[in-house]
Formats: sequence, structure tokens, C-alpha cells
Amino acid sequence: MQKKLFCPYCGSRLSEKFYENRNRLFCSHCNGPIYENPVPATCLVVIDDKGWVLLVQRSVDPQKGLWCLPGGFIELGESPEIAALRELYEETGLTGQIHKPLGVMTNPSQLYDSVLLVGYWIKVYSGNLIAGDDACDAAYFPPDSLPEIAFESHLKFIRGITAASS
Repeated sequence: MQKKLFCPYCGSRLSEKFYENRNRLFCSHCNGPIYENPVPATCLVVIDDKGWVLLVQRSVDPQKGLWCLPGGFIELGESPEIAALRELYEETGLTGQIHKPLGVMTNPSQLYDSVLLVGYWIKVYSGNLIAGDDACDAAYFPPDSLPEIAFESHLKFIRGITAASS
């Protein structure tokens, strides 16, 4: 991740300063720290009636060509649940209902440094499966025969559900 050089509020050059018990980027013009936080995202574990896991094949970097759970970034003004269901529809053409949250994890990111990922389990869904948005394919896979998964956090969410379902 490229280090920020200028304040996003006033455009002044940033410096590093020991502030609140750690080194932070600091704007001397605004007289305050520039807080850098993980980027919030969601993913969904969708299991069909055979116990197979829905995955989408990424058509964009990072990890272009690998498979992952449907999901994506939370937009301003969206709750994590609404973002998850929006991403499900955009990437797979499916609409669904959240059965329960699966937890929260962080995933390293070259572009954002860290992504904060909220996982959900979908048991009830409908629609015609079709890859869309930043997915070039969408398919169900048996949990014991998954393709290479793009993100370790997605694999952990899948393993958590498939272990609980066994």
C-alpha cells in the first residue's frame, strides 16, 4: 500500500508523529492525526440443498481467475447486511435471506492494507444463477472438492459452515 503524503482534508503535507501511543500520519495545518482504518466488506456462504458451496470466479484483481465467496465492499449509508445482499444479487443474480452472521475477520490487502470482512450464512435464496459484476463465473462446489480459494478468510468462513453442517 502506498503511504499517504497529503492531508485528505486540507491538502497539506503530512508528517509522522508519535501520537496516542503510536506513530501516525499527522497534519500540522489541521492539527490532528489522519486515522487509517480497514476497509469494510462482506461475504456470504450460500449452501444449496446438496450441501454444496456457491463460489464466484473473480474477473478482477486481486486474485483474478481464482474463486471466492460472493461479496464486496460496504458502500456509504449501507448496513453490512444490505451490502451483503446487494453483492449477492450483483455477482450471482440471486436474492436471499441472511440466516445468521458468521463472524468478523480481517484480510490483508495490497491495495487497502487491511479489509474488515463480515461473513453471513444464506440458507434461503432464489433466482437464476448468473455471474455478474466482477465475477466471470458462478458455480456450486462440494465442500471437499473446492477450487483454489482467493482469500484465506473466505476459506475459514466456508470451513466453519461446512463443519457445522456435517
